[in-house]
Amino acid sequence: MTRTKLAIGAAGLAAVLASAPFWGPLILRRMTFYRVRRVEIVGARYLAPSDIIARLNVDTLASVWDATEPLVSRVEKYPGVARANVRRKLPGTLVVEIVERVPVALVSAPGGLRPYDDRGTALPIDPTRVAVDAPVLMERDVPLLKLLGVMRAQMPAMYARVSAARRPGHGEIAFDLKSNGSVASPTETVRANDDLTLTRLGDIEPVEQDLAKKQLRATEIDLRFRDQVIARLP
Repeated sequence: MTRTKLAIGAAGLAAVLASAPFWGPLILRRMTFYRVRRVEIVGARYLAPSDIIARLNVDTLASVWDATEPLVSRVEKYPGVARANVRRKLPGTLVVEIVERVPVALVSAPGGLRPYDDRGTALPIDPTRVAVDAPVLMERDVPLLKLLGVMRAQMPAMYARVSAARRPGHGEIAFDLKSNGSVASPTETVRANDDLTLTRLGDIEPVEQDLAKKQLRATEIDLRFRDQVIARLP
């Protein structure tokens, strides 16, 4: 019997036994043909696949027919993973599909910048290994990280312009914005109260557009005053 025919036959047997009562998978687990020989990681952009494999902690004698729930639980406990799924690819491969937690800011820390998500959790991502394009914060600020997360999800174009965020004073926040392609200054600063909403943040767009038509640029746009947008020119 050729190797191809053997594989097809084994796959057919596996399908029959897997659909059998509880004793079917027990039989399959004892067959060396179904031992785990390969692990594939799908969805890893920021995380190192080797770290995910280490979290799986799959023994060399493990079978692809072993329960996958413990594997999923181990992977989802990794801080950089939001969700995980493990499926079998017969005869000896486990496919681990992950959804990563996305960094929304790089926070200053001893030794360099560290990626954080919108929950305020440090992520196991090495910025020296993989590029992380995110605003810089001088310290861990959970409300500000949450705001950046919402901005990233709902105002991605604006979020992409944020190079840094900070609190210049009590009850205030400030963003440094990169140029939007117009004559706006390369590092335009937006100042706002710390109850800033995305709707209020969107008020700066028509101001920038109007300034661009007049060949003017703002070095600072102030949203701290109700129903007003104050543009300060060089």
